[in-house]
Amino acid sequence: MRLTEVCSIFPGYTARARLEPAGDRGMAAIQLRDVSADGLAHPDELIRVDLGDVAERYMVSAGDVVFRSRGDRNTAAALDGCFIEPALALQPLLILRPKRDAVLPEYLAWAINQPSAQRHFDEGARGTNIRMVPKSCLDDLDIDVPDLEAQRRIVAVDALAERENQLALVLAEKKRQLSRLLLAQHAQRICRTIEPERKRK
Repeated sequence: MRLTEVCSIFPGYTARARLEPAGDRGMAAIQLRDVSADGLAHPDELIRVDLGDVAERYMVSAGDVVFRSRGDRNTAAALDGCFIEPALALQPLLILRPKRDAVLPEYLAWAINQPSAQRHFDEGARGTNIRMVPKSCLDDLDIDVPDLEAQRRIVAVDALAERENQLALVLAEKKRQLSRLLLAQHAQRICRTIEPERKRK
């Protein structure tokens, strides 16, 4: 199913000048740097800017998806309940608004981040120094869209697999630290054993 059949796609807001932090009086702004290559976004890290009146279509909130159209990895992030207030999405981010009766935001982001979709972006990307995926390439992306319950299960299993992977990395590092500690203790014991002999010599 083509992506445009399950969501609406809009470009982010184009800032005409350098963004200056505005403190509490401004609106939160989400930039390319705020969306990780792994497809994660955290609202507590956003700066606040004062750009006057901005059209509602540029504001994103929980349930929307943002896409990294520039850079080596063109991944998407589903904005979750942590986004308790709307944020201004700035180019080169693209805004995806899922048709909620057809696709879950989390599943949409998951599908975009899959290797098959990433290959599609590799083929359609433009530029050499700065890699850019045009909106038309995103429009043409085909994804598999099962029923909503199947989407929920896929997203849940993927989250568990990611958590398992993180724990495995933590466990591997802990085992490595333990191994180093045991080897250091072993070296100390050997030194304590042979030190008296060295003194007698």
